[in-house]
Amino acid sequence: MFPLSDSIKANRFPFLNYILIAITVFVFIQQLGNPDGIIASYALIPAKVVLGDFTTFLPFITAIFLHGGFLHIISNMWFLKVFGDNVEGVLNPLAFLLLYFIAGIAGNVVQFLFMSNSAIPMLGASGAVAGILGCYLILFPHAKIKTLLFIFFFVTITRISATFMLGYWFLLQIISAIGSIPEMGNQGGVAFFAHVAGFVVGIIFGKIYKSKAQSYEVHYE
Repeated sequence: MFPLSDSIKANRFPFLNYILIAITVFVFIQQLGNPDGIIASYALIPAKVVLGDFTTFLPFITAIFLHGGFLHIISNMWFLKVFGDNVEGVLNPLAFLLLYFIAGIAGNVVQFLFMSNSAIPMLGASGAVAGILGCYLILFPHAKIKTLLFIFFFVTITRISATFMLGYWFLLQIISAIGSIPEMGNQGGVAFFAHVAGFVVGIIFGKIYKSKAQSYEVHYE
């Protein structure tokens, strides 16, 4: 399932959402010129984290803006574009940024706890974007998501409820995270625990701002 758009019209222009996308794309362009150097300096490499040296904690933040390839950044930024505008329309600017960064950092921390001795770089906005998804689920459970659906060799476009789509996505992340435990730290792959942690942070933010969302007039497209 790949989301194309949602049925909720944003309450205001999603300025911060586009700024985050623009910064992330800019950083990725810089990566293309020096991928090894930038990843070595700014990705989260668990084995390099020293509890007594706070400077080694910086990658828990900077890694959010790095990506491992075109598919990685395109998928993350597209999900952010589809779901982030409405979340920004409900949260105030500071809360929106706090959600993005707290979800991203929390995702990195939880993934780090499961692979603290690994020398494999961790990078990507997936935890932060998962926070946006979790918040969207709580704020707009009745939204419809226009979705590109793949069923074996059959491809179609249909509308799926946000509750079903995001609930299914979250359940899949939990199952995948549990399944990844035996090989964790020994090889690269998707940071499923970061997704789970970020999504939970988003749910918490959504619960906090749920009453504010209900005060808005929701416009369906």
